[in-house]
Amino acid sequence: MAHLDVSGIDYFLSDGRQLLNGVAFKVGDGHKTALIGPNGTGKTTLLRIISGDLAPDEGSVSRSGAMGIMRQFVGQVRDDTTVRDLLVSAAPPVLAAAAARIDAAELAMMEADDEPTQMKYAQAIADWGDAGGYELETTWDEVTMAALGVPFDRAQYRAASSLSGGEQKRLVLEALFSGPDDLLLLDEPDNYLDVPGKRWLEAKLRESKKSVLFVSHDRELLANAATRIVTLEPGALGASSWTHGGGFETYLKAREDRNARFEELRKRWDEEHLKLKELVNMYKNKAAFRSDMANRYHAAQTRLAKFLEAGPPEAIPLEQNVSMRLQGGRTAKRAVVAQKLELTGLMKPFSTEIWFGDRVGVLGSNGSGKSHFLRLLAAGGTDPDKEHLPVSDVDIASVPHEGSVKLGARIRPGFFAQTHSRPDLLGRTLIDILHRGDEHRSGLGREAASAVLDRYGLAAQAEQPYDSLSGGQQARLQILLLELSGATLLLLDEPTDNLDLHSAEALERAIDAFEGTVMAVTHDRWFARSFDRFLVFGSDGKVYETKEPVWDESRVVRAR
Repeated sequence: MAHLDVSGIDYFLSDGRQLLNGVAFKVGDGHKTALIGPNGTGKTTLLRIISGDLAPDEGSVSRSGAMGIMRQFVGQVRDDTTVRDLLVSAAPPVLAAAAARIDAAELAMMEADDEPTQMKYAQAIADWGDAGGYELETTWDEVTMAALGVPFDRAQYRAASSLSGGEQKRLVLEALFSGPDDLLLLDEPDNYLDVPGKRWLEAKLRESKKSVLFVSHDRELLANAATRIVTLEPGALGASSWTHGGGFETYLKAREDRNARFEELRKRWDEEHLKLKELVNMYKNKAAFRSDMANRYHAAQTRLAKFLEAGPPEAIPLEQNVSMRLQGGRTAKRAVVAQKLELTGLMKPFSTEIWFGDRVGVLGSNGSGKSHFLRLLAAGGTDPDKEHLPVSDVDIASVPHEGSVKLGARIRPGFFAQTHSRPDLLGRTLIDILHRGDEHRSGLGREAASAVLDRYGLAAQAEQPYDSLSGGQQARLQILLLELSGATLLLLDEPTDNLDLHSAEALERAIDAFEGTVMAVTHDRWFARSFDRFLVFGSDGKVYETKEPVWDESRVVRAR
């Protein structure tokens, strides 16, 4: 049995702005509750409050059952973290603490191999066994086989950075669903997962008896797995919450009906307010000439005061109006030409031509080489001319390959990085980034910069540094910089992963209006419907083209 009760949570940012305002909801035993809302409304912050990483300014969180947590960083690990470290991060606190003591004892043994150090190491090993560590390693063996195709003893010291984002996610999710925790907090668990992985996650959510609160923007996942939906709704005094007691199939209609009801109640309140003010003014004027009207004047004043004290009905939630204007420009008819291109150690040689105006989805399982292919194009292809260099200072790792891939005349690649890794933007405020410009785009006056940030729903974040933004806000800024850069070839690596529902729809409209060529790696089944060609990276190491999306390619068969 596990439940979660979030009651009246208020949270203020360090600059004094209120982020959360009276957020309250419950996750019942066995329910799969989705937490959604516009980027920047505080979903990850709320999960950190629930997990105990942050303290609310007001309100409380109560729960029953042990809680397992998958934090947002999973999928983006690029440091010296190992597979074992990732699994430990998903383990119950007692086991995680025992694992930390073993690590510390092993380090001490490397520096001093004396008897006290050996005794501490022996004690740490004993504590690990007493806490159930060896039983957990048996579970981890099943987890690494399912997620990576290798046993735990071969996988444990492998660098997590050598795994794709989807493999990192699948590893931790396998551990959490197999573990002892009754309540799971999952921050964007579907990000980086390929479609077979998302289908696996949907099945796990439906079949598991655990209570789950998860953040997601994937419309297919919400439709297939959520039994309840909690929405964080932005307001003038921070985000409040609304709970829809059904799934995504009925959510949009319920939200529309709710907003219409609020609009009608507010209209009636405004009409009644106007009538009371007119009544007070009428009796005020009459009381100036007739003393017998004084009592009625005071009674009307009292009635108006009580009406205002009760306050207006709940306001209609603020809606973000994101408007993206990706422009592009005319280029050569053949935008990309690949001849016997082989991504070293990833895909067998293939040839293809991408034409001006094409919308190409790049599909396949995690680790198949899709992102490598996009990065190769983003760097200008094989032996790039100066005109083919990327239109931003985004850090693009080199991609070993054989054969060639060349870009057509007037092709300027604009790259959207899946991990949002932009060292060139770290520590800089949004207004500064736009005002100063760079060698690829002109700077904007502060008024123009503020206006364009407002179009992307980022006006309130103008003075915030890039690295303090939410994942969705960073994604929107990346798209804004592509808009300003003059890119004629958009290379988008999982662009909808962190975008809220409204922003994802705005991106789809912008791509439709873009004059140029678009290639996107995606596992978003909803988003992929807007593309007209698909390059599929198959499980046999071959790349082939289809007119309809193919979602059932399994992990590429290669030595691991």
